Amino acid sequence: MVLVNNHTKEQNWEDTSLDTIVAPISTCYLVVWNDDVNTFDWVIETLIEICGHTQEQAEQCALLIHMKGKCIVKNGDYETLEPLRTAILDRGINATIETIIIGS
Repeated sequence: MVLVNNHTKEQNWEDTSLDTIVAPISTCYLVVWNDDVNTFDWVIETLIEICGHTQEQAEQCALLIHMKGKCIVKNGDYETLEPLRTAILDRGINATIETIIIGS
């Protein structure tokens, strides 16, 4: 059934042919990992300067990194995230890019 303008209309879906194209979608995530070396202030400053986070975003991410061991701090395509990862690594903070492929 299809609801149209608050009236119910019967739809015979058996007569409908649908062609579906499923293409894999790749999503990349920049992940920052917890360590016992870097301070909250240093991680927060890094997230603000490198990732463009607001103070509040950076503080929340730093807390998640500390409590959960890691936090996704940015998503996008690999070419965009790689320079950010390198800049974070250059500051002595461990970061990786995780790729998830959906569909196939």
